[in-house]
Amino acid sequence: MAEPFIDGGYAAFSWLDRMTIVDPADGSEVDTVPSSGTAEVDRAVRCAYEAFPAWRDTPAAKRGELLGEAAEAVLAARAELAPLLTSEQGKPLREANLEIRRFVHTLEHYSGLAKNIRGGYVPDLDEDTYGLIVRRPLGVIGAIVPWNFPTTLLGNKLGPALITGNVVVAKPADTTPLTTLRIAEIMHAAGIPAGVFNVITGTGEGAGQALAEHPLVRKIAFTGSTPTGKKLMAIAAGDLKHTTLELGGSDPMIVCDDANLDRAASAASVGRFFNCGQACLAIKRLYVFEGVADEFIEKLVRKARRLRVGPGTAEGVMLGPLHSPRQRDLLEEQVADAVDSGAEVLHGAKRPKGDGYDKGSFYEPTLLLEPARDSRVATEEVFGPALPIWRVRDMEEALALANGSIYGLGSSIWTSDLNRASDAAQKLEAGYTWINSPQLVYDELPFGGWKQSGHGKEHGIEALEYYTETKSVVVKRSVATQERKATQELGGSESVSQR
Repeated sequence: MAEPFIDGGYAAFSWLDRMTIVDPADGSEVDTVPSSGTAEVDRAVRCAYEAFPAWRDTPAAKRGELLGEAAEAVLAARAELAPLLTSEQGKPLREANLEIRRFVHTLEHYSGLAKNIRGGYVPDLDEDTYGLIVRRPLGVIGAIVPWNFPTTLLGNKLGPALITGNVVVAKPADTTPLTTLRIAEIMHAAGIPAGVFNVITGTGEGAGQALAEHPLVRKIAFTGSTPTGKKLMAIAAGDLKHTTLELGGSDPMIVCDDANLDRAASAASVGRFFNCGQACLAIKRLYVFEGVADEFIEKLVRKARRLRVGPGTAEGVMLGPLHSPRQRDLLEEQVADAVDSGAEVLHGAKRPKGDGYDKGSFYEPTLLLEPARDSRVATEEVFGPALPIWRVRDMEEALALANGSIYGLGSSIWTSDLNRASDAAQKLEAGYTWINSPQLVYDELPFGGWKQSGHGKEHGIEALEYYTETKSVVVKRSVATQERKATQELGGSESVSQR
């Protein structure tokens, strides 16, 4: 039975109800964890709060060294962590290994930035007066992480938070806490001090809300749905907490008539069906110029047909199950609405049949041609392996449709005309745009959404700003110092004259 990780060890809350963690591939029980509430969250937060002064005062270079060593320890344990991640989340082992590596890469990136935390100096504010701009950590960070990428999205918060001197209480999704708990134990054993990184388990309504409301928590770092992000923003307003909210997305992909269609089709397939389509940053609306639409669609359908669906532990599987029956039910409702609106099913739109599929939340990769432009797949976030496709006349129509969404997370353009691409990239209302590139997020670049896709930045050196506060310090040289300097100068002149 797994337990929360608090103050450097596992904390048994024997009086609490326990939540069952199930394998999405077959519904079998993987483990159980406590459903923590206000009292348990308070214990975790106060342990972090007590650990904060010592971690804050640890030299930044030393914090970077410890974070780097912790990252190495996690990487060394990937053969243990990847199967654990697959068992609780459902993704194929290949993707689980990539996710652990991605988590490690993010920690290493921020470890390397430890010596780049900068303040500022302003000379000559007044006579004998200068100013300093000091950057200081916030304190206790509440990191609330969803189930689709439990470790990647944890790393996005943990790296910049720890390197800037903050302490963290993480609340993973109630269905995927196990890998996070084990990572916390590994990082502590590798040298991260007790209380600096804690993990509490529970539901969003219980542990998540208690963490967000706790008066000692100075920042909420959240990835998840837009409705939940709005609730957390309202909670944060009560204490004027800092927030970083990475929320929903409905990313458009535009394929122009001069694009490399083979590369674009591969990018569309990976961008939509990776992690069984369960990603905020995934291609969810595809707009193809009429002149190349038939050829492009044929290439994409061939790719979808080759994707093997099955349990994440099975060899050669490219699409694991959806994370839960509820998630599959929602996807089926959205696909049915698209078909009712006039969409042509090019592939999929059903559950796979046969042995091994009946107990899991499996769904075939689905391509839908020309659903109504006000259908649910066009206006909602689709969190599963279904991709709507529309033909468009030109870039003007593509941009109008791409921007006609409440979301503005990612976007992509495929064309051989970089002038056209650069112009479109300026006009796309999204925080990230890829040109002739698969949708990979780089730690070197800031990442964050526009409109109802959130606010604040993760990744890049810019993320450090969201985990610190600036303080202005005015320094005036003392009168006593000036008088002593004048006396010394006078004495020096007299000694010279005497000689």
